[in-house]
Amino acid sequence: MRITLLAALAFCSLISIQSSVATERKIIPDHRITTHHQTKINGDKIRYTAHSGTQPVWDDNGDPIASLHYTYYEKDDVEDMAKRPLLISFNGGPGSASVWMHLAYTGPKVIKVDDEGFPIQPYGVKQNPYSVLDVADILYVNPVNTGYSRILENKDGKLPSKAKQKEQFFGVNADIAYLADWINTFVTRNNRWLSPKYLIGESYGTTRVSGLALELQNRQWMYLNGVILVSPTDIGIKRDGPVEAANRIPYFAATAWHHKQLPQTYQQLSLIELLDEVEHFTINELIPGITKGGFISSEEKTTLIKKMANYTGLSETFIAQNNLDIPNSAFWKELLRDQGLTLGRLDSRYLGIDKRDAGSRPDYWPELTAWLHSFTPAINYYLQQELNYKTDLKYNMFGPVHPWDRSNNRAGENLRQAMAQNPFLHVMIQSGYYDGATNYFDAKYTMWQLDPSGKMKQRLSFKGYKSGHMMYLRSEDLKSSNQHVRDFILNSQPNQAAQYKLN
Repeated sequence: MRITLLAALAFCSLISIQSSVATERKIIPDHRITTHHQTKINGDKIRYTAHSGTQPVWDDNGDPIASLHYTYYEKDDVEDMAKRPLLISFNGGPGSASVWMHLAYTGPKVIKVDDEGFPIQPYGVKQNPYSVLDVADILYVNPVNTGYSRILENKDGKLPSKAKQKEQFFGVNADIAYLADWINTFVTRNNRWLSPKYLIGESYGTTRVSGLALELQNRQWMYLNGVILVSPTDIGIKRDGPVEAANRIPYFAATAWHHKQLPQTYQQLSLIELLDEVEHFTINELIPGITKGGFISSEEKTTLIKKMANYTGLSETFIAQNNLDIPNSAFWKELLRDQGLTLGRLDSRYLGIDKRDAGSRPDYWPELTAWLHSFTPAINYYLQQELNYKTDLKYNMFGPVHPWDRSNNRAGENLRQAMAQNPFLHVMIQSGYYDGATNYFDAKYTMWQLDPSGKMKQRLSFKGYKSGHMMYLRSEDLKSSNQHVRDFILNSQPNQAAQYKLN
């Protein structure tokens, strides 16, 4: 009886220990889980290997200070890895996990949404027939405190102070510096130094990859073939005053056209025909007019107000009350106010319902709530069940990274300098016409200002889509945007050496 009791107690203790280990929410700093899969991309069968794991971030003393979770897809049976491109993918925020492009854009699996990109239930994932895995291996990286990535305790079992965390990780330049070093280690470990390399970033991720282009080149001696900016931020290229105010109007026009709020003369135009006209108006009439401020003539102001009303679906009274400078939030609240509806910020095709029709800004962002309730269950299921990555850590869709140090943001200038130094480096920008957070005309403006000399414009390109911030959620744009990435990768690998011209 005594032996039986002791055995029972020992068994209970073992179960208790196992439970405590299973529920201890700590990252394993350096490991990976490998699984094997197959899919069809553009009708061709593709076999691939998925690695989901972690790799440390080290400080200058060689001590691990954080660990980043990643997912890495490799196409099987590649004869020459030196010719096989590597696409490294980041999302933004800052503070967002690399989940959006992973499970909705370039990866082998995408979330279940309808053809326009709206969520459906039951949740889950399906094969992505347009993934670029056929032409490039893909690495999705979660920066510190996003996804399963975490800061590590020091030798005394303590986390660094908030100030130290900010210094090491949470700022424009700190983020770029530690990620460049991490990428160097990953490329070395996985024998990818000879491979053509590409960065793709979305939203704040465009600031990240723009800065990484020069950081990798000058500090890690790693040269890229391409950088893809999806729904870019200003990347440090300022758009202030009249330019900031006027650049919103083409986006307003696109959104009003989508919701059929324009006069018939403009509503019957194709979206591209309309935007060509509105862009011309913005550059040649509106920016100069707003520049004059209170000294603009009444005749010129009246003309601008009438044209803006025709292009945006807003009333002349409302435009006059805002002195030609309509905040985004006011537009989202005003356009469909008479219908009791508000517009989404990241994708203005989405509609919201506020507590009061009155007010100057929406209560919430309908597109973000829709996306979170479809992406969150999908990524947790996918990593744990299909990629077999088991952990009790919470997957941070948005992690604690604030306050973020935005000082000395030279990402755009750094990208320009990287292009100037590296004649192999190409840049493509992708934007949705209905994105109000990082509007498409701001993205065009950024591209124009990225190379003021015009000497590298043949290596810069822009692609627009009839959707929002995550243009790839719409089925038609998932196909076309992936094809644009595929073509960009294939066309930016020269068969002969680029020429360094000497004067």
